[in-house]
Amino acid sequence: MRLALSEARKAAVRGEVPVGAVLVKEGQVLARGYNRSLSGSDPTAHAEIVALRKAARKVGNYRLPGSTLYVTVEPCPMCLGAIIQARVGRIVYGAEDPKAGAIVSGLKFDLARANHRPRVSGGLCREEGGRLLKDFFRARRQVGKKSRVVENLAGLK
Repeated sequence: MRLALSEARKAAVRGEVPVGAVLVKEGQVLARGYNRSLSGSDPTAHAEIVALRKAARKVGNYRLPGSTLYVTVEPCPMCLGAIIQARVGRIVYGAEDPKAGAIVSGLKFDLARANHRPRVSGGLCREEGGRLLKDFFRARRQVGKKSRVVENLAGLK
């Protein structure tokens, strides 16, 4: 999870939502990823998808059985769907995502009905992953407030 947190920090430095993912199999890192949706103008470029794509290219197969995906935040429905399609064996996530999480939170998916059921563990490094998100969005709100104040002072609005 420490590697995934490092990936999340890379995203934050680049102005992306700070989520990181690392895919591991048999103790070896297959791939790493961080959110790139904004910089890539790609709504599917979530950390999990980036890592899954890299790993699939590396092994020459979109199916990644026996692998474990470490991700700093609970996956969204899109990412959970990709994880299921890739046959990832286990998901380990950090912080819950009350609005968009698809495992235990707001958009909870019924894994029992899926054609593949990865094992799931949550809460690993929850505080650190959650803090990265909170700090990122707090900073974005502050920048937004400052730019609105400047626009108002300059008579632009």
